[in-house]
Amino acid sequence: MARRSGRVLRAHPKLLVFPLIGGLSGIAFIVTLFGSLLLTDSIQDPGLVLYVALFVAYLVETFVASFFTAALVAATRTVFHGEEPSIRGSLAAAWQRKLPLFAWSLVAALVGVLIRLIESEDNLVAQVLAGVFAVAWSVMTYFVVPVIVFRNPSVTEMFSESANTFKDTWGESIGAMAAIDIFSFLFALVGLGLGFLTFAVTGGTSIQLLATVLIGGSAFVFGLLLGKALSGVAKTALYIYATERTAPEFFDDMDFSAFGGDNSASTRGLGNHIGGPENG
Repeated sequence: MARRSGRVLRAHPKLLVFPLIGGLSGIAFIVTLFGSLLLTDSIQDPGLVLYVALFVAYLVETFVASFFTAALVAATRTVFHGEEPSIRGSLAAAWQRKLPLFAWSLVAALVGVLIRLIESEDNLVAQVLAGVFAVAWSVMTYFVVPVIVFRNPSVTEMFSESANTFKDTWGESIGAMAAIDIFSFLFALVGLGLGFLTFAVTGGTSIQLLATVLIGGSAFVFGLLLGKALSGVAKTALYIYATERTAPEFFDDMDFSAFGGDNSASTRGLGNHIGGPENG
């Protein structure tokens, strides 16, 4: 899955634009939010304010990330139909799903704060419970954004459909997640290594620092960016197979039936998952 997703990105590098814009937007918002909190000295209840800020951060960050992931999924769907994706058209397709994306972001923010509250308890049971809950939540919501893009579901449907899709493709979903995460981590390590190497071979303190940040930091960020893009492409391919039982373009040489669990999804969602404009 990771290699074939890489083929899609090589053929259509503009797909990298969506995680790039989403990442930059999210970073800008988080810096602005918590920077404002640090400048506020007259807070009566810093604990309450911190959790409110955390909720707002989770909400906006999740919405921004989900919106640009939805645009990536829409663009990837266009690629799988043998057409050239449009950045503007893909963003328009994501905007058509703004309400379910916001609903998903709201629920995710509430769950994120709940997990943080459980983690704040000073006992081992709470830490284990929070970890298990976080993993279960990640698995259940793995396909939420593709479900929203393809089906425009209700709030309950987006979670049930995502969980069912993961169950139907669990083998390859786990493999794709692991391979992409490992690749991103190794690429990030390469970026750090390049940074240290640059620092060692350049002369002058200012030049060392600037070169280290530019080279090492750029490689590190690109690794994370590439991982996000690979993940979006892989999720789209898996969702199409789970709902259509058809291998999309670039994945047609892959035996999807060798992976996953319940094949009862072969008719689930057929006829109500492809739609919405991507080209513009």
